[in-house]
This record gives sequence, structure tokens and C-alpha cells, in this order.
Amino acid sequence: MVDIQVLTCFFMWCTVINVGLLLLTSIVYMFFDDFSYRMTNRFFPISREAFDIAMICFIGLYKIFVIVFNIVPYVALLIIG
Repeated sequence: MVDIQVLTCFFMWCTVINVGLLLLTSIVYMFFDDFSYRMTNRFFPISREAFDIAMICFIGLYKIFVIVFNIVPYVALLIIG
């Protein structure tokens, strides 16, 4: 049986890892957008506007998933634990 401390630690590390990936993705998109566009364009030939829209939607959706599936359960476990 898993206790609250193990779940709290699990969600804490999930939050740390996912927020780190979110920050890394955002930093790469902000500072190396031409490079990421060129690399993506090799595999998926799309326009620059479509790439920008896709990246903004991806980062926004990933942020919502991190909040809903990592941060909220972690805070809830902190409150009840």
C-alpha cells in the first residue's frame, strides 16, 4: 500500500521534472526559434506562421496539463498530509 508521503514525493518530482521541461521548451522556443523551426521543417514542411501557432498551442496545452495533473495533486497532498 502506498502512503501519502510516497505520493507526495512522487508528485513533487513529477512537478519538478515537468516544470523543468516546460521551461526548457519555452527557452528554446524564445531564444532558438529559427533553429527549432529549421529542424522541424526538415521533417514537417509547414509555414513559419503555422509553426508558431503550433508551438504556442503546444506550450499552452502542456502548461495546463502540468498544472492539472502535477501541481494540483501535489498541493492537495500537501494540504491533507
